[in-house]
Amino acid sequence: MSTIKRVIWPQIILLGDSITQFAFQANGWGSEISHKLARKCDVVNRGLSGYNTRWAKIVLPRIVPISDAPVAAVTVFFGANDCALEDKNPAQHVPLQEFTENLKDILKYLLSIGVSKDKIIFITPPPLQETAWEKECLLKGSALNRLNSVAGQYAQACVQAAGQSGVDVLDLWTLMQKDGQDFSVYLSDGLHLSDKGNQFVAEHLWTLLERRVADLPFILPYWGDVDPKCPESSLLCD
Repeated sequence: MSTIKRVIWPQIILLGDSITQFAFQANGWGSEISHKLARKCDVVNRGLSGYNTRWAKIVLPRIVPISDAPVAAVTVFFGANDCALEDKNPAQHVPLQEFTENLKDILKYLLSIGVSKDKIIFITPPPLQETAWEKECLLKGSALNRLNSVAGQYAQACVQAAGQSGVDVLDLWTLMQKDGQDFSVYLSDGLHLSDKGNQFVAEHLWTLLERRVADLPFILPYWGDVDPKCPESSLLCD
């Protein structure tokens, strides 16, 4: 019996915290990217709710091991937890300098498993709507534990780390506040993305992804091109 050649689907890997973990919910930004790439690429969700870069760096070899699947792109989307205020939320807080070094360490690991710099995209945390997020904190019995100005410092550190490392960056913190617009429409609870926020991320991320996936072929023949009399001749060819 002849050996049937396995179809290996390219991958886009989404690394991040809850904003990535929830990206595959209805109207999520990950769902939108996956829909655009159906039959061309697997979009793999490696979002870990509540995680910061310190923890992500530790588990990275476990969740993104060396694979024979070609990688079309990787997004690295952290900072929303790292920027938690140390005195209000020490468990998630990561100092700014360590955050920068952790991003660079994550990049080094990705390079070590064969992902080239041109396939890596850093994403900054979005802005924080403090009034809405404070309500969420109070419901959980705690004080406001994040500030938009501090989130901005981590966003800027992410932009700088990307520039120093030679990778692309999507600066959500700046784009969502451009021209003084009301960015609260992009957030469901002051921190996580609303439907509009998910759409915003999907649209802006696609502008960076599109050229990276433009040459990916449609996997397996279109149904109308399958020979109905001898489907094997169409479906088992390279």
